[in-house]
Amino acid sequence: MSRPVRIIAFGDNVVDCYRDQQRMFPGGNCLNHAVFARRVGAETAYAGAVSDDAAGHLIRQALIEEGVDVSLLRQMPGATAYCVIETQAGDRVFVGANLGVSIIAPSAEDLARLADADAVHTGRSSHVDAWLPLFGQRTRVSYDMATVHDPARIARVAPHCFLLSFSGGALSRPEALALARQARDGGADWSLVTRGSEGALLLGATGVFEAKIEPVDAVDTLGAGDTFIAGVLVGLLQGYDPATILARAATAAAETCLMQGAFGHAAPLAVDFSAMMSLEEIYRTTRPAPAPAGVGEP
Repeated sequence: MSRPVRIIAFGDNVVDCYRDQQRMFPGGNCLNHAVFARRVGAETAYAGAVSDDAAGHLIRQALIEEGVDVSLLRQMPGATAYCVIETQAGDRVFVGANLGVSIIAPSAEDLARLADADAVHTGRSSHVDAWLPLFGQRTRVSYDMATVHDPARIARVAPHCFLLSFSGGALSRPEALALARQARDGGADWSLVTRGSEGALLLGATGVFEAKIEPVDAVDTLGAGDTFIAGVLVGLLQGYDPATILARAATAAAETCLMQGAFGHAAPLAVDFSAMMSLEEIYRTTRPAPAPAGVGEP
């Protein structure tokens, strides 16, 4: 490809709030993807929503400093999404969140811009599954299923995907391979399963490819999986061979583990936690973004 690949990341964002440190960092799967894909050579834009508050200002400024196009970033009344993180017995624990204004449907401008992109990245945290057919009509779709391995959900999402990714740190190799095959059988061109300390597995029409992690003295593993997915997507779009793609993604993910927050840009904590919900409440009460006209909820 004679120009850099172009990727639009659509959907979720948060500020990750480290209460014990009184600091917050920009994050969220799609926001992270826009930054990490940019760092490995893609031209990226982020389409999402923040509010006119300290968290929203941090997100916007961080994207600008990282070279991500923010022309599709909306500012809406309300509160920017946040996730609260604490360290308990040496482990990072997610203790609560509020999705604020982050769950939005694509605008006409968003959809028009997809036609000029080589791919759009979104995922389960963005709650826009009903829009995947329209996304897929305009460009390739990368979708992060995260820890959701539900066969019915995979069957709905996979037919629209160029790359379908999963987090499978607790899976054995046979289980991870079976999950990847399920996504491929469902229609995804490529399926990626990240397996934490066991590396990652990538499945495509030409076979199964695997990579080990690059061991580092990790400062913070937040964002490592998003880094890996972004690296794989960019590499596939660039046309590199899978072994090279996985090796480069492993290096990028290791570098992410050497900084605090998903991609840095720390700021003093400035978030009102009065509306914080447990993660169980978030999963139980969050409704998808409004579906396209004539389409019901998936």
